[in-house]
Amino acid sequence: MSIAALGSHRTAGRTITEQFHAFDAHNPHVYRALERMAARRLAAGATRVSLKDLFEDLRCQLPHGVAGLNNNYTALYARRLISEHPHWAAAFELRRRRAA
Repeated sequence: MSIAALGSHRTAGRTITEQFHAFDAHNPHVYRALERMAARRLAAGATRVSLKDLFEDLRCQLPHGVAGLNNNYTALYARRLISEHPHWAAAFELRRRRAA
């Protein structure tokens, strides 16, 4: 059975991480919105934040959604939030990455 038949983490030869970096570079407002939303939830007393929930809220808030906002990017956005806000680390559950 081919890799394509099994499912691949590549689209048009690009890894999820490469796709994420391209998307993030073209849509910096997405990260800023996720950052604001996470900050608001934590300030309101939340001890855990789900990036999947933030993604769904963001999709509802933007009038036409965000083309290309792929659920595969949630873990990468969570890691970026933690990298830039280390004091938020306990609020996000991260798993070991299996793919680049």
